[in-house]
Amino acid sequence: MALHPWQWKLWRERKVVIAYVLTVDIVALALAAGIIMTTPIRSGDLLRFGLLAAGAVVHREAVRRIESLRERTTGQGLLTDLTSLWIFAAALSVPLPLVFGLTGVVHLHSWYRGSSLYRKLFSAATMVLAPTAAVAVLQLVQPAGYPIVPQGPPGLVVLIGAGTVFWLVNYALVVGAMIMSDPLQPARQVLGNPSEQIVVAAALGLGVGFAVTLTFAPWLIAVLMITVFALHRALLLPHFQQAARTDSKTGLLTVGFWREAAGRELERARRLADPLGVLMLDLDHFKLFNDRMGHLVGDQVLRAVADELRSQTRPYDLVGRFGGEEFVILLPGVGTAQVEHIADRIRERISQLRVLVDSPHDRPATVDGISVSIGAAVRPNDGDEIDDLLLAADGALLAAKTAGRDRVRLATR
Repeated sequence: MALHPWQWKLWRERKVVIAYVLTVDIVALALAAGIIMTTPIRSGDLLRFGLLAAGAVVHREAVRRIESLRERTTGQGLLTDLTSLWIFAAALSVPLPLVFGLTGVVHLHSWYRGSSLYRKLFSAATMVLAPTAAVAVLQLVQPAGYPIVPQGPPGLVVLIGAGTVFWLVNYALVVGAMIMSDPLQPARQVLGNPSEQIVVAAALGLGVGFAVTLTFAPWLIAVLMITVFALHRALLLPHFQQAARTDSKTGLLTVGFWREAAGRELERARRLADPLGVLMLDLDHFKLFNDRMGHLVGDQVLRAVADELRSQTRPYDLVGRFGGEEFVILLPGVGTAQVEHIADRIRERISQLRVLVDSPHDRPATVDGISVSIGAAVRPNDGDEIDDLLLAADGALLAAKTAGRDRVRLATR
């Protein structure tokens, strides 16, 4: 499917997204072609390029499983990686045509390992435009010749400026595509976790280290690679922690971690004498849908519902997968007057979902008509322990299903 462009998911995106992605791709291709035809390459440049390309492939292959884990825990949000390490090191070490060559090597490897081709093409395009902008800044201190290793305080300022421009161009292009794809996404999902940008800053710093090593002691690259692997694992420790407490299919909290976090919120609510709402949700007739469409499609629907639940709740609300097609949400500070409104808004949003899925035989399909029944309970009216609130919400959920499904019921009624 990846080698058949007419079957790409890109064509099922909004027209503005298609136009945006194609424009970025074409501009990057034209820019790269012009620079390749006018920039000379020396033998020393090829040696540094070869070392960088080998290091990039070895690095990405070694951390492949870690990156797969990060993709699952990040969900549909912005995902950063250490690709910029190698591209920025190349921008400092070799002429732009070889930077583009390294971009091609890195992204072909990623595609070979299972990524969507059109996404890799767009990512590669951003990694053509970002280093080109960075090199324009670097040439303020060294108009010609490679490697570029700025010296002294002025050089440091230019180096920081080049790194900032590199980051900004890539970040802005990717975020722009995400905003156009789904303008209703919450900002925290589009912009990503701020800690992810620390990973990018570290990658750019490591890129400078590689460029300096290539310039003065290229045989030390092997030693620096050990440092890269160690730092990669240390930087990604939060993702391992996140994976331990999130459901692998939906990225929501697991039942165990949800209960633990809910217990802390309950203690806080008691101290402050605040209300606290609990919602239990169940997708209507999901087993019949699963039997008809298949479990893989069912998993895609579950992920879409999970994303919608995240988008309709606050950052500090606790959203978990309770098992199968059941979900649970804890709403700190929400009393009886608000909980029904919140639950009904969530129910309405899920009923409007249209999920693009990969059905059998590579035939894309749109799934709609999804509905959810919701039961709600509120502390202290319906209980003052998590188990009591869950039991009350579960009873209300059963009442909602008995009443015809696709509706909300409160435990207090």
